[in-house]
Amino acid sequence: MAERVVVAMSGGVDSSVAAALLHEQGFEVLGVTLQLWGKDVCASSGTRLCCSVRDAMDAKAVARRLGIRHEVLERVDAFRTTVIDYFVDSYRDGYTPNPCIACNDHIKFGELLQHAQALDAAGVATGHYARVGYDEKNRRWSLRRSVYLEKDQSYVLFNLKQEQLTRTRFPLGELSKDDVRAIARSLNLVTADKPDSQDICFVRDRNKDGFLRRQLQVSDESGPITDLQGHVLGTHHGLLGYTIGQRQGLGLAVGRALYVVALDQPNNRLIVGSQEDLLKQRLVAERVNWVSIPEPTQPLRVLAKIRSRHEPAPAWVTPQVDGKTQVEFDEPQSAITPGQAIVFYAGDRLLGGGWITKDE
Repeated sequence: MAERVVVAMSGGVDSSVAAALLHEQGFEVLGVTLQLWGKDVCASSGTRLCCSVRDAMDAKAVARRLGIRHEVLERVDAFRTTVIDYFVDSYRDGYTPNPCIACNDHIKFGELLQHAQALDAAGVATGHYARVGYDEKNRRWSLRRSVYLEKDQSYVLFNLKQEQLTRTRFPLGELSKDDVRAIARSLNLVTADKPDSQDICFVRDRNKDGFLRRQLQVSDESGPITDLQGHVLGTHHGLLGYTIGQRQGLGLAVGRALYVVALDQPNNRLIVGSQEDLLKQRLVAERVNWVSIPEPTQPLRVLAKIRSRHEPAPAWVTPQVDGKTQVEFDEPQSAITPGQAIVFYAGDRLLGGGWITKDE
């Protein structure tokens, strides 16, 4: 009897090909499309397509083409609590969140994995560009980067635990995006040339700040924009939504490029500076999850990545007695942002990662 695998089918080309490859390999594939947005989010987004009806239809068409089962799994409440509320609350508290990581943690490898277990499936597969392998030396499952680093998505998977990795498959880990689209075209899948999603999935009108204000029901409270010396350069209309390193949308005309370097919430002040002012060499991370290795007890040499599009940089990681971890880069890094994840690599192995705090 074929081993059963649940594939998270979002209606995009990556998950479509992931399902196709597993089906070709002889697995019993069950495609599941997650319905994650209720009427409240759809109404606030200002678009009729927010609830991804079209995506679900595309996923069902792919499943029909492949000859596999397909179902829609509603998890609106869980998504609201673990992803949307986290996203909104983080900005309210002055952090810059990563909702994709929260969705992976709680929905794809949480709710969906539980659903797979209830169906007696061996595990869950997704269209992420990453790899999973077993490390005999450490007797642990390891998370590895995609063979094609330009598409690597291991960063957003750093928080997976050992018990999740044992039941996870990434069929696209050794393929390029061109390979994936070629496979989809060869199978005449409706998603073959479908564009990749670039935006926060639940903010379909691309107006993040408007979404946040509607969710928090706050008004725009004006305040000063100052440089690091406290000189007033202009006025902002609410700190909500600003993030460290932001250059666009400041509304300043001072004859030089300025970037957000800090949010002074107690004084409702937006602090800006030069690109050099964004450079920092140290940070503190909390809630660190060691994926591929046991938790280290001594300083560890790593390549550290501070956001999804950051080139990993050499650093020392030193565990602290308070459960936090100090990271010191060889060279200062730009726009280290509280609320974002920092992820540690050795070669193609993702060792672990945590969350950047406001402490320095």
